[in-house]
Amino acid sequence: MEHPYKTALITGANVGIGRATAMDLARKGYRLFLAGRSLERTQVVIDEITEITARTDAATFLHLDLSDLRSVKKCAETFLDFALPLHLLINNAGLAGAKGVSAQGFELAFGVNHLGHFLLTQLLRERLQSSAPARVVTVASRAHRLARDGISWHLLQSPTRSFTGTQEYAQSKLANILFSAQLSKKLMNTGVTTYSLHPGVVDTEVWREVPRFLRPVLKLRKMLTPEQGAETALYCALRAPSQETGLYYDSCQIKKPTHHALDEEQAIQLWDRSLQWVSPFM
Repeated sequence: MEHPYKTALITGANVGIGRATAMDLARKGYRLFLAGRSLERTQVVIDEITEITARTDAATFLHLDLSDLRSVKKCAETFLDFALPLHLLINNAGLAGAKGVSAQGFELAFGVNHLGHFLLTQLLRERLQSSAPARVVTVASRAHRLARDGISWHLLQSPTRSFTGTQEYAQSKLANILFSAQLSKKLMNTGVTTYSLHPGVVDTEVWREVPRFLRPVLKLRKMLTPEQGAETALYCALRAPSQETGLYYDSCQIKKPTHHALDEEQAIQLWDRSLQWVSPFM
C-alpha cells in the first residue's frame, strides 16, 4: 500500500529542539509521531501542527518513558501497530543533571539518553529497513568531550555519583555518538543511514534538573533558541549525504569528536553490552 506522507518518530518533541524539529517537518508534509511522557504537554504541539497543516492525522502522541525499558517496548509496539512506514527516527529526548537510576537500575542519564534510545531503535530497525531510504538521527552533545576517560563501565549500573551529574551526562552523550557510528556499520547497504550531532548550547528544558545555583552560569553562555538548535538535526534528517552515514555533526558540518568517540573497540563493547541489557525487552 502506498502511503501519501513520509513518517517520522521524534522523542521529546513537546518542547525545545524536538518541538522545533517537529514543526519544521510538519510544514514539509511529514506525518509525525511525537513520543514523550505527557499527553497534556504534547497536545499543545499536536494542536499547533494540526492548525498549520490542516490535517487531523498530521501528529500523533505516543507514550514513552525512556527511563523504563518496558515503556520503550510498549511505545515501539504501539507505533508498529499503525502499520506505517518509518522514514525518520529522531532520538532527541535528553536529560541533564538528573540523579538516580532508571527503572532497570542503570545510571539515570545513561539509561534515558542512551539505553532507552538504543532499545527503541532496535525495536524499530526492521520497519526502518523496509521503509528505506530512511534515517536515524541521534542528538548527542559537545559535552561528550568531558568524558575524558571514555565510558566507565563499572559505574553504569549504579546511581549518579557526581554532584551536578555532568560527568554522567557526558558519558551518555559519548554513548550516543558511539552508538550512531556502530549502527551505521550494522545498517550498511540497507538504505538506512545514521547521524549524531551537537545541536549547540540550546536554552531548553534539558537543563531543568541542573542545580538552581548553576543555572545563571549556563545563561551567561550565549544560548541558542530551540529553532537554531534544531538546524543541525534537520540538516542530518533531510540533507546530509548518505555516504556520510555514522558521522558526527556540528553547525550542519562534519565535526571530529574526541578519540574516545572514534574508538571502534569501545563502540563494539557498548553495542554488545547494550544488546545484552535490553534483550529481555526485545
